[in-house]
Amino acid sequence: MESLRTIEAQVRDLAARIDAPANYLPTFGYSEDAGRPFVEVDGAYQYAVEERGQELSRQTTADLDELLYWIFDNVAGAISWDYELAHRREGEDSRIQAFTKRMELLSCLSPNWEQRWRDENWRLLNEVGLRPEEHPTQTPR
Repeated sequence: MESLRTIEAQVRDLAARIDAPANYLPTFGYSEDAGRPFVEVDGAYQYAVEERGQELSRQTTADLDELLYWIFDNVAGAISWDYELAHRREGEDSRIQAFTKRMELLSCLSPNWEQRWRDENWRLLNEVGLRPEEHPTQTPR
């Protein structure tokens, strides 16, 4: 199991590859209690969100790659919606640009992460006319 400091360094290195703003990254070892995700290491990797004293979500894994996917799925999502807003096309479903950008960002970090996101979201991709290159072999969630 990697230390919190090692995870933070790896997250910052990956974030630099996609020019992710620092405020889109989670905090490490503490919660701001304002809806920003944070990472803890306590026998497992924890990815959680707290706001106003309430825990809104918590995901736990022993797999570092899983934790990094959770982090960068959120980061890529935020960046992709910023991109869409700045490049909005009149009359086009806004999800087309956002989803395309999200997949591009994830692919820059890990082709496996991009494919995982495609597999998890193939129904949405089909809905907006972005046909996944490969359909998942598992039942959609």
